[in-house]
Amino acid sequence: MSQLLLRNHAPDAAGLVHRVTPETAGWTYVGFELHRLERGQTVAHAGDGRETCLVLVGGRAAIAAGDLRWDDVGERMGPFEGRKPHSVYVPAGAPWRVEARTPVELAVCTAPGLGGGLPPRLIAPDDVPYIRRGEGTNTRHVHDILSQTAPADSLLVVEVITPAGNWSSYPPHKHDVDAIPEESQLEETYYHRIDPPQGFAFQRVYTDDRSLDETMTVQDGDVVLVPRGYHPVGAAHGYQLYYLNVMAGPRRAWHFRTAAEHAWMLR
Repeated sequence: MSQLLLRNHAPDAAGLVHRVTPETAGWTYVGFELHRLERGQTVAHAGDGRETCLVLVGGRAAIAAGDLRWDDVGERMGPFEGRKPHSVYVPAGAPWRVEARTPVELAVCTAPGLGGGLPPRLIAPDDVPYIRRGEGTNTRHVHDILSQTAPADSLLVVEVITPAGNWSSYPPHKHDVDAIPEESQLEETYYHRIDPPQGFAFQRVYTDDRSLDETMTVQDGDVVLVPRGYHPVGAAHGYQLYYLNVMAGPRRAWHFRTAAEHAWMLR
């Protein structure tokens, strides 16, 4: 199996399913965890040099960050309800704690903090821009949870719904060279969900010289690592696809380069 593909599996006793760190991924910036908590379960962190965005993929929870607390956060029970998520931004050094009020699917997105002195904050659904991208079978629906214009040190976080049979992250694009404004260097994780869950999608990760060229069959709950290269995704007919992206790099900016042979589709 590809080293870029992390298969879904049952959570451990603490609710942890996936843990990606810069050390395990062999890169520098992005960290990602996925927790599936039963009602009453908690997950907490004492705070360190990394900033965090806690995304409620589904469920309701009490969330504390620094000196702030929100007792009942979350409206949607899963990512396919047509609603935007609730999230909480936690600056580097601040402790946080999540207690599940219902079964909870929690994404913990991290990147280096740069000492920006930002306060913790709730990112409510009304704070999340909606963007419809593409047309025809390249249409997808974007919730920009932590955009490059929102306050943060390093993190960029976005979720995307791709209708059944459609393509996403397409035409193929990459962001692995620090050459702003043409392109920015960003590592990226994809956390995939599929509806109905027995479906599948395909994701290819490849470079121009094909020194990296892997095509993966993605199932519900899998994670794909994108250290570099192009990374298009296709959803199978009959199955809509959700993914949560976490990006970070040496500069907090999202500039991408479309594969030259496919750029004709943008004209």
